[in-house]
Amino acid sequence: MRLRSLVAAAAVSALGISLVACGGSDSGDSAGGSGGDQTLTYWASNQGTSLDNDKQVLTPVLEKFTADTGIKVKLEVIGWNDLQTRIQTATTSGQGPDVVNIGNTWAASLQATEAFLPFDGAAMDAIGGKDKFVPTALATGGKEGTDPTSVPLYGLAYGLYYNKAMFAAAGLQPPKTWEEMVSAAQKLTDPAKKTWGMALAAGSYTENVHFAFINGAQNGADWFDKDGKPTFTSDGNVQGVLRYLDLMQKDKVANPSNAQYDNGTKSVNDFATKKVAMVINQNNADSSIVANGMKAGEYGVVPFPAPSNAAAPVASHVAGINLSIFKNTKNKDAALKFVNYMTSAETQTTLGKPFSSLPVLKDAKPVFTTDAAEAATFSDVYNTKSKPLPLVPAEDQFESTVGKAMNSLFAKIATGGTVSADEIKTALQTAQDQVAASS
Repeated sequence: MRLRSLVAAAAVSALGISLVACGGSDSGDSAGGSGGDQTLTYWASNQGTSLDNDKQVLTPVLEKFTADTGIKVKLEVIGWNDLQTRIQTATTSGQGPDVVNIGNTWAASLQATEAFLPFDGAAMDAIGGKDKFVPTALATGGKEGTDPTSVPLYGLAYGLYYNKAMFAAAGLQPPKTWEEMVSAAQKLTDPAKKTWGMALAAGSYTENVHFAFINGAQNGADWFDKDGKPTFTSDGNVQGVLRYLDLMQKDKVANPSNAQYDNGTKSVNDFATKKVAMVINQNNADSSIVANGMKAGEYGVVPFPAPSNAAAPVASHVAGINLSIFKNTKNKDAALKFVNYMTSAETQTTLGKPFSSLPVLKDAKPVFTTDAAEAATFSDVYNTKSKPLPLVPAEDQFESTVGKAMNSLFAKIATGGTVSADEIKTALQTAQDQVAASS
């Protein structure tokens, strides 16, 4: 979710990797070709500090693939504000790339379009087999009991970043429970000095729905039943949303201006520039934190805390980026070779550090940080304290309706209004009705 930047066309051409507008690859041999003049189109998501940074990181990796296989790759990096819409347009128009990055939470929704290649036995074998992946990561590839239509590429999990110096000066320890987190945030909040305990991406519907899900899960609540019907208005979900909104409303540890923060980068930047003491973000925040001047040793990370009476110690959803192949590709074999390459141990290690990602392969070690404690924290959260977002076709509608409802609720709080549990339930009922009506 970062601003689009431009790359000089001459520089890209010199590297042999060019940008491509929305539209499928019509060059190269048909599926089953051996390379030669084959060209794949690849839509990558924004993982680094900017779109330009992503291109700089990916270019040598894609060049090596071309050198190894003879298969060229046309690259376009797409920001998070645009990626889902671009993919949805491609599924309906039939004019998409060969290979695309997707947010893994979209997997079941995109699978339902039938626009993507299932990784059945033969396809899975072609990319190295399912046993190479971390099971929790592979489980995000599609609806349970079906052949996945995406496979994991970059692993991500949420953690609570805290400023060590601020905590030490206030005599505080890293929080282990929600109550400890709120108490610490209140002690570290001083609006007169323009410092706050926490920063929230309270204007981002994707971030908001993630925390609605996590807080609901901590209460033992689900957002869909076993038949895939929405259960948004359960008490556990309502109270989970209220708990998160109360960071701005009741606890007053987040600046009301955070209601205008429409992506996670803005809240991370506040943390990196020491305007706030804590921020909840995924492990790929490391690159932005350091890029904004904060040194690695100046911050620590602990799991996102649950209340002391939580029903489940959920600290994150199973976050990350998956790879999918459009079913109508004319370069199926080449695309499978590319997916195998991108999910190989060597490529995972190469990209793990600049993109601050967690490994999706079994027995692989995180390389995004030299801080052993941070690596251990995120790895433990990813492997043992994460729950997949609902693996149902309506998951994308869940994200949109619930997330945008929370945007509105935060906006009301930011302008001096008060939000009650009943109002939250009404908003969630509206979202639930919208999802049910379109199912």
